[in-house]
Amino acid sequence: MVVKECETLLEFPCEYDVKAIGYHSNNFDAIVVDIVSRYIDDVKECTASIKHSRSGRFASVTVKIHAISKSQLDAIYRELSRDERVKYVL
Repeated sequence: MVVKECETLLEFPCEYDVKAIGYHSNNFDAIVVDIVSRYIDDVKECTASIKHSRSGRFASVTVKIHAISKSQLDAIYRELSRDERVKYVL
């Protein structure tokens, strides 16, 4: 069953990439994955990749998830945006 929600072009459920950018640290990827995993039923389903800026100052973490609703994505983005270690969320 495909559920369409208002105000989005996405059709749920769908595969979705959540990207967060912040200052590089030894555990920035774990911080992002921890926040995202709070909203995922099966954490094993999400996979993360990390890329560092040329200067090494910043890190970009992409977490691939199985999104089930717009409200789920909104909650993830809201919480990531509230964390002071996260500078940008895409």
